[in-house]
Amino acid sequence: MGSFDDVLADIMADIDSVFLFSPNGAFYERFADTDNVVVVAGENTVEAETFVELPIEFTNIKDRIRFGIEGAMDNDLVEEGNTIACFGSIFADDADSAVRVRVSEDLRSGLYDLFTNSRADPNVIRDVFDVALELGRKGQKGSPVGALFVVGDAGKVMNKSRPLSYNPFEKSHVHVGDPIVNVMLKEFSRLDGAFVISDSGKIVSAYRYLEPSAEGIDIPKGLGARHMAGGAITRDTNATAIVLSESDGLVRAFKGGELILELDPEEH
Repeated sequence: MGSFDDVLADIMADIDSVFLFSPNGAFYERFADTDNVVVVAGENTVEAETFVELPIEFTNIKDRIRFGIEGAMDNDLVEEGNTIACFGSIFADDADSAVRVRVSEDLRSGLYDLFTNSRADPNVIRDVFDVALELGRKGQKGSPVGALFVVGDAGKVMNKSRPLSYNPFEKSHVHVGDPIVNVMLKEFSRLDGAFVISDSGKIVSAYRYLEPSAEGIDIPKGLGARHMAGGAITRDTNATAIVLSESDGLVRAFKGGELILELDPEEH
C-alpha cells in the first residue's frame, strides 16, 4: 500500500486549492480542516463557503474539471500557476478519482461563460451541442454537412429572420433532446437555413434565413456565411448560435457577436 500512499501524497504535495466535485456530506467533512476548498456541484448541499455552480453534470470528467477550474478562474478563486487537487466520482456516488492540475489560461475553453451566462437553459445548450457534435462525427450518409442552431430569445430571432421554406415544426411541441426529435434535426440539416430553438428547448422553426447586419462581426478567415449569420444574430439578440462547419467539421459557438468556443467532434 505504500506506493499508493505515495501517489496520493504526490497529488496533494504543495497544492494551492482542493476542488471537490459534487461531494456528499461525509466526504466534504474530511476536508473540514483543509484550507482553500472549492466545491463544484449543481447545488451547494454541503453549505461550502466557496462554491462554483455546475449547471449540468458533464459525463466527461475532463470537461467537468475544466468547467470547474474555469468557473473558479472567472470568480478569482484561483489564478494561473496555482496547483489544485481535484476529487470526484466516475463510477459511484463516493469520490473514486483524484487528479492534480496546474491552472493555466489554456484551460479557458468558454464552457463556463457559455453555460452560466446564456439565456437558454444549460441543458438545452448541452443537448444542441450533442446534436451538432454527433452530426459532425457522422455527417449525412457519409458526407460532411453544415448546420446552424440558434438557441434562446426565439421571438426576437424570428423577427430578425424569414422563412426559406415551410416550417416542419409549426404548431408542434417537440423539444431538442428527445432522441426521435434529434433524428429529425439531423435529417433537416441537409437543407439550407437555421434552426430556431427556444430558451426551454422547444424547436420553434427550421429553414430560417437570418437577416441581421454582418457589419462589425469579426470571424476567423475561411469561415463563411453560416458563421457570419450566427455571429451577427447573437450580437442583435440574447441568443447563442451553435454552428457546425461543413468545410472543416468543427463546431463553434457564438455569443454577443463573438466566437467563444470551438470544438472538434472527433475529440468529444
